[in-house]
Amino acid sequence: MALVTGGRGGIGRAIGARLVKEGATVYAADLSQSGSLGDTPEGETRYVRLDVTLESNVADALDLIDRESGKLDILVNAAGIEIEKTIEHTSLSEWNRCFAVNVTGTFLTCKYALPLMRKAVSHGTTASIINFGSYDGFIADPGLAAYCASKGAVHALTRAMACDHGPEGIRVNAICPGYIDTPMLQAFFAGAGSGGGGGTVETLRDAVRNVHPIRNYGTPADVANLVNWLAGDEARYASGQLWILDGGLSAQVQQMRL
Repeated sequence: MALVTGGRGGIGRAIGARLVKEGATVYAADLSQSGSLGDTPEGETRYVRLDVTLESNVADALDLIDRESGKLDILVNAAGIEIEKTIEHTSLSEWNRCFAVNVTGTFLTCKYALPLMRKAVSHGTTASIINFGSYDGFIADPGLAAYCASKGAVHALTRAMACDHGPEGIRVNAICPGYIDTPMLQAFFAGAGSGGGGGTVETLRDAVRNVHPIRNYGTPADVANLVNWLAGDEARYASGQLWILDGGLSAQVQQMRL
């Protein structure tokens, strides 16, 4: 039994579809029901409307899962937003909104999921929480100050939770993607921040590939593959880690590209 927040987004859809393929029943939680999980069997996914910033909304969603399923094996916190501004041009409301979705949303879903995950452990399974950080939580892209700060907070929260709840049989990890081909990436490229000053994915495709050692950027399926491993028993000894998935981008000395 799995809950994927941001479950109708580009990465969230791919994660849900992969987990269903592996035999899981998935609750795809999002603000909108638009989009689909692709060729997934009917009845093995269920849409749940969820605003991760509202505590009552999160509590109700987890209560629904508890009533219908009685436990939760996998929680994937894929909901997130990005603000393309320096702090000088970021309003307090924008800053608070970024942290509300990326950090507080992760906190709330984990908080209310823990009792259900303890039930999963009592049934003899190891429960797995997979948060979403970013390589921007380690190094920074220009013009993404609030986003970078929020992802650094998710990294710290992930480690703390792994320490607190590992003794209960609940593993906690974070995936830290780099450039992944999603609508958010396309919006970033078209934006006024560090995304190329109004360029498009098409015009910037070669430039983006060339800054990566593997000469490509990732796909939602690449992220879903890592989620699937972290969620399963093969990753039973993996907890408290920040798994960077960026095609080697953050491994290189940037000046060597000049």
